[in-house]
Amino acid sequence: MKFEDLLLETGGFGRFQILILLILCLPRINLPMHFLLHNFLAATPSHHCAIPHQEAFVNLTTEEILLISIPREPDGTFRSCEMFSQPQFHLLLNSSLQPDNDSVTQDCQHGWVYDHSQFTSTISTEWDLVCEQRGLNQATATFFFIGVTMGAVVFGYLSDSPTDPLLEKSYVTLAEHGLPLTGMEWVDIEHRTFSGILTSIFWSVGNMLLALTAYLVREWHWLLVAVTGPCLLSIVCLWWVPESARWLIANGKVKQAHKHLLKCARMNGRKDFTVSPEALRGMATEKKATESFSYISLFRTPVLRKISLCSGTVWFGVAFSYYGMSMNLTGFGLNMYFSQFVFGIIEIPAKMMMYVLVNRIGRRQSQAWSLILTGLCIGANIIIPKSFTSLRSVIAVMAKGSSEAAFTTVYLYTSELYPTVLRQNGMGYTSFMARIGGSLAPLVFLLDDVWRSLPEVTYCGVAVFCGSVAFLLPETLNVRLPEGIEDIEKTQ
Repeated sequence: MKFEDLLLETGGFGRFQILILLILCLPRINLPMHFLLHNFLAATPSHHCAIPHQEAFVNLTTEEILLISIPREPDGTFRSCEMFSQPQFHLLLNSSLQPDNDSVTQDCQHGWVYDHSQFTSTISTEWDLVCEQRGLNQATATFFFIGVTMGAVVFGYLSDSPTDPLLEKSYVTLAEHGLPLTGMEWVDIEHRTFSGILTSIFWSVGNMLLALTAYLVREWHWLLVAVTGPCLLSIVCLWWVPESARWLIANGKVKQAHKHLLKCARMNGRKDFTVSPEALRGMATEKKATESFSYISLFRTPVLRKISLCSGTVWFGVAFSYYGMSMNLTGFGLNMYFSQFVFGIIEIPAKMMMYVLVNRIGRRQSQAWSLILTGLCIGANIIIPKSFTSLRSVIAVMAKGSSEAAFTTVYLYTSELYPTVLRQNGMGYTSFMARIGGSLAPLVFLLDDVWRSLPEVTYCGVAVFCGSVAFLLPETLNVRLPEGIEDIEKTQ
């Protein structure tokens, strides 16, 4: 008997599974509010050099003081990082005149003045992370993803190690990649796609709530508190999520698996369900209960090695393009709060479309083409002139929807690629690759100093390449979840 057959005997998809999915929805809402908080926490408003001794210009308006003190860009806006070394009073007569040849511009000497109409304060305005310090601003997002990366590695390893149940709960709570897995392993084949799409929709809800929260809370300290507070409730909720019986059986913890299965059957109305612990032992894989797997196990056998290399590449590309799009809220001429909300709401129809596609054309085709389409849309906006604001915004929304479709698919797809005994390790490894992509995504914006369009070209190229790699992965549509490594190897 396979675990899928056992799930059907406990009721398949009933109140027990629905309760687990609902419990997992709150932390799924909370996660994107942290992952994309950098958009508002580190936002850089319009700014210009602080002008010293303004009391000497009592007869001049603010606009006139700026005119004689700050050079202009070709589009007429004042530069953010330069000022005249000497006031250019002749510009008051005709602002179209050129500054004196003898005058030179210099970097800001006395700090900056920020536009506070949109933000009361951000880390950029508080610590002056602008101009030559701009890289430190982008690096704050990188540091966050480095922390998530370390968590993916550590907790992915620990969640597949024999540990105390209390610690296992903590690992599920803290490891972001563990959230969808815990629910997925309790769901039968027929409802696996539905469950994956449902939990991912709440990620999009979190995106929209972030826009609302940031709009209402404009001071970065309190915004951080407002977003972090719900984490406490998420931890409390996750305490009621049962350990995966599939994982427990595969790791020889039969008594715990037996208890959870009986509870599942009772909640689903299958009071006649009976299964002995001895029968569950017969379902365990041939490996010894004391045998442990590590990340190295992902690369020991040929088929698993290919899956790991390809899935890691796909996850890198998915996260790299997704966060590249999500952290460029001001690049399409829209209000950033509105952009964040639209980028969140467009994800829902994208997910619904993927619910149909992954069951029609399969996981592999859906994964590959959604990521390739993301790259093509990003590439299209490189050649569309910036004056076509509406068209660029439509293409950007399409790219964001496609990137979210790729992210939705990759969670479902990867959870079906790895065997139960290595699924948490596999998700930990792929999550690690994704966080590398997420860590590098904000830093790529700094490449515009080399060439203005280089960041977009990079996002486009990576998305198309990684999407193409997905064609090398096996199809998992309507395939039983593999229990052991031998299930993976013998299917090829």
